Amino acid sequence: MATLTLADIELHYEIVGAGPRLLMFNGSGSSIEAARPLVDAFAAHFQVLVHDQRGLGRTTVPVHLPTMADYARDAAALLDHVGWPTTRVFGISFGGMVAQEFAVTFPARVTRLALVCTSSGGIGGSSYPLHELAALPPEERTAIALHNLDSRFDPDWLATHALDRAIAANAVARAAAARTAEQRRGEAMQLEARRLHDVWDRLGGIACPTLIACGEFDGVAPPANSEAIHRVVAGSELRRYQGGHLFIYQDAQALPDVIEFLE
Repeated sequence: MATLTLADIELHYEIVGAGPRLLMFNGSGSSIEAARPLVDAFAAHFQVLVHDQRGLGRTTVPVHLPTMADYARDAAALLDHVGWPTTRVFGISFGGMVAQEFAVTFPARVTRLALVCTSSGGIGGSSYPLHELAALPPEERTAIALHNLDSRFDPDWLATHALDRAIAANAVARAAAARTAEQRRGEAMQLEARRLHDVWDRLGGIACPTLIACGEFDGVAPPANSEAIHRVVAGSELRRYQGGHLFIYQDAQALPDVIEFLE
């Protein structure tokens, strides 16, 4: 893992794999290590540039509250640092929000764009307000989080679907993992930037080939949000999959489709 020193943070990143260049944006609260299975899957086909976004993983927590523009500028600075003038871009969940902000701010740098289980904000619809979960009792918070992850997730469904049961268990364990005060501060900053995300009026600035993918049972970023993005991004493709917010793991066709599109 390498480090890029920016004005207010130390940004940690990795370059793995070989092939066409791909910049990868992770989701809410996620780090390179948390997303390792997805990073490795892409690295089998691409040269993947992935970083711990500000406040997460090994990247330092900034003093001041970041905006979505800050997250996008971090990526642009990273591309300059590694000498990539252009790249394919993949963004999942919160990473899809940053990917949208990046694509409308630096359109000449994006050759192909995949937006997965995400939202534009504004008229196009916002993702579930995750920042509101922190104030709830743990049992209620877990129940809502699992339902948002996939609206089918109830005891009967999970009892008969081993993969989904493992996904749910991993989500619960990740949410319950011990965090330092600094880690909690970084995650809270990201959720606040996420709350204010609204790129709707600028989506027309995306000019590259774009894939928009969603899960039929996603309670975090409902399919209607992806449909809205599809309507305003000229020439974009919309694909719907059997799964929830993590359909990219649940539907065996999803990840191969994304890889094929980006290739």
